[in-house]
Amino acid sequence: MIRVRATRTLLKGEYKIVGKTETRYYISSLGETARQFAHRIRSYWGVENKVHYVRDVTQAEDACRIRIIPLPQIWAIARNLALNLYRDLGFNNMAQAQRRCGFSLNQLKSIFRMK
Repeated sequence: MIRVRATRTLLKGEYKIVGKTETRYYISSLGETARQFAHRIRSYWGVENKVHYVRDVTQAEDACRIRIIPLPQIWAIARNLALNLYRDLGFNNMAQAQRRCGFSLNQLKSIFRMK
């Protein structure tokens, strides 16, 4: 049995907003140290924050009304491609990257390395 106390910190520009502290419980049969479990749990939340949150909030994936197969899978691939291209160009802020590419044909062409 593993108990983790986590405090959520949000960044709004230059300001840090500290949220409430949560306690989460995990059950595992792995024979690892507390440090190894902490690394494993932080890695999971890193993926959640880096990919799922961006897809849900910035790309509005949860609000998408596409339900006919295979379109949801195709759109998921397109969203992942966009995120990977933005990160390859060095963007840290995916919302900013999406806005720049949406408003600038030159920026969009540079992503696909077109002339």
